[in-house]
Amino acid sequence: MPQQGTFKRIRERLELKLPVRVRCRETPDFEWTEITRLTNVTPFGAGFTLKHPIEKGRLLYMTIPMPRQLRVFDHVEDQYKIWALVRYVKSPAPGAENPVFEVGVAFIGKHPPRSYEGNPAKRYEIAAQAGDSFSVPEELQQSAAEDQRTQTRHNIPVDIKIETLDEKGAVDKSESTVAENISQRGAALYTTLDLPIGRIIRLTSEQYKLTVHAAVRGRSTGPSGVQRIHVEFIDREFPL
Repeated sequence: MPQQGTFKRIRERLELKLPVRVRCRETPDFEWTEITRLTNVTPFGAGFTLKHPIEKGRLLYMTIPMPRQLRVFDHVEDQYKIWALVRYVKSPAPGAENPVFEVGVAFIGKHPPRSYEGNPAKRYEIAAQAGDSFSVPEELQQSAAEDQRTQTRHNIPVDIKIETLDEKGAVDKSESTVAENISQRGAALYTTLDLPIGRIIRLTSEQYKLTVHAAVRGRSTGPSGVQRIHVEFIDREFPL
């Protein structure tokens, strides 16, 4: 039977609890790997859960013992190795005992876009559908700074605890600081930590009884010489 016909028959997601190795490069110098299980899969994408925070638009490298009839290539290999674009993320409920992120991805092929090699923190979206095969990603055109300017910034001194997570998802570094300004979708924070653009961090406010995850979008130095990071909240808005 032609491959196209096979794909049309199995376009619906199949509930296959296959083990999967997921690798994410947050920055050129930091990456993590997590072993989890698929919740569903098609030839074009999959769903699974992660303990590590992730955001829409990031690229992941996945290794799956995929049934060969679901593959587009590498039909003789034991493991199916494929790049995937994060299209959907559902955050854990506040206060969950074992928090995990529900993730949905679209497979994009055997190789990442060329722009990814120089900057793995780039975010992408689906630009065009390649027939019944994989979709082609392109870099998001609107910057985080442009997104955040649509939100009103408030010069409210909110106490914030910054935490970085290591390769295993455990807290690596921690610092208590204060926000220079904040909106529902992002903030500028004073910090002494070396946090490169693209790093995903955890922020906790005792004042607001809230924990959010954020991606570092920029860095700057204020008139007093104090370093600041500019972050975008990726899993929920700040309740201002």
